[in-house]
Amino acid sequence: MPEIATLPVLFALVAITGYLLGSVPFGILMARAFGLGDLRKVGSGNIGATNVLRTGNRTAAALTLGLDAAKGAAAVLIARAAGLAEDAAALAGLAAFLGHLFPVWIGFRGGKGVATFLGTLLALTPLAGVAACATWLVTAAVFRISSLSALVAAALAPLYMLALGEGGALAAALMAALVYVRHGANIARLRAGTEPRIGAKGAK
Repeated sequence: MPEIATLPVLFALVAITGYLLGSVPFGILMARAFGLGDLRKVGSGNIGATNVLRTGNRTAAALTLGLDAAKGAAAVLIARAAGLAEDAAALAGLAAFLGHLFPVWIGFRGGKGVATFLGTLLALTPLAGVAACATWLVTAAVFRISSLSALVAAALAPLYMLALGEGGALAAALMAALVYVRHGANIARLRAGTEPRIGAKGAK
């Protein structure tokens, strides 16, 4: 185990590493790699997988989804590999999530963090992560609205972790709250009945 004096340094390192991992804008990179243009000028302007899907390129969207989720999972696994406790792993995942929301590489204007949130959950508590992903999938299958699926999954994820008696529920609750903050405009459109459905090519 690390000595007490080294713990703050290790916590800081895993947080910084998690943030930098989360800051990688895979949506923008995939859009460029597939010749889809600047993702920030497409659809909603968001850098996440849902907006990549609005370009019509499902492969690019799937890659973005997987890579954004992997950022959160990798941050958690790196913290564990460093021999730190689960609270440090949760901190690393939270840092990756914040990196996706506020990426240093593109002026701190990032995505809404849903994929990174789910990836973090899958690494922290696999059963809770699977339950949250299943919640997203079922809601999406019924309503065909990505934002609604994300909001329902985010709301239930901390409860899943609490029910399983696992650590990291506080970090999950913080991420869920930020998911709701980042979906403010979506929530307004959901109330108005104007939120676009999955696969639709929406205007910015």
